[in-house]
Amino acid sequence: MSLRLYSSLAGYVTWFILSACQPSTTEPTSTANDYVLFEKGHYVIYDVQEERYGLNASPIQQQYQRKEVIGNPYKDVTGKTAYRLLRYRRSGESQSWQLDSIWSVRMINNEVIRTENGLDFITLLLPVRNESSWDGNRRNALGADTFTARNVTGDFYVHGNRFDNTVTVVEHDDSTLVSQDKRISVYARQVGLIYRERTQLWFCSTTPACIGRNQIDYGTRQIYRIRAYGYE
Repeated sequence: MSLRLYSSLAGYVTWFILSACQPSTTEPTSTANDYVLFEKGHYVIYDVQEERYGLNASPIQQQYQRKEVIGNPYKDVTGKTAYRLLRYRRSGESQSWQLDSIWSVRMINNEVIRTENGLDFITLLLPVRNESSWDGNRRNALGADTFTARNVTGDFYVHGNRFDNTVTVVEHDDSTLVSQDKRISVYARQVGLIYRERTQLWFCSTTPACIGRNQIDYGTRQIYRIRAYGYE
């Protein structure tokens, strides 16, 4: 074997070994069903904690359970396939479920769209990548609102249970002396939404004595925590 050929082969083998030892920086490709399951009969049950504040009134606190079930597919006004999202509520596990609303979910191009009370929100943008951002309100008239994916493939704990391969979507996280607006959703691969927080509070700012003390005048705080999931 010539010295030139031997050197070329040795160089190639060295490159191959070094390349194999390098950690991959490519995030796994995600599909719609990774984080939002478009499958009829798939359900998730949540424990919901809710607090409502009003001026000169005691806070109203509620705890109940919410069940969301993927229903039958149908064609929306654009001819795209969408799925009914059947939403049930009960005060506790000893009570029967009561259907109280029907929303919908669908996939258009690389956007996962959830329709809530007639408004379309882009909840995820695929493929899911860390620090990727999009306008979650692009399909409604509420004004631009930047959503950001974070902690992609990280672990998340709910009720002491560990969920791996999750993504946290920060829809808004802003706090000032006069208000707080925090909205985040956490999705787990092959499960769906496992945690959701909606905090929108306005603090007292009418007198110097109350400014900066986080004294709540009015607003709401709502937290969803997954309790169970499966198929009906």
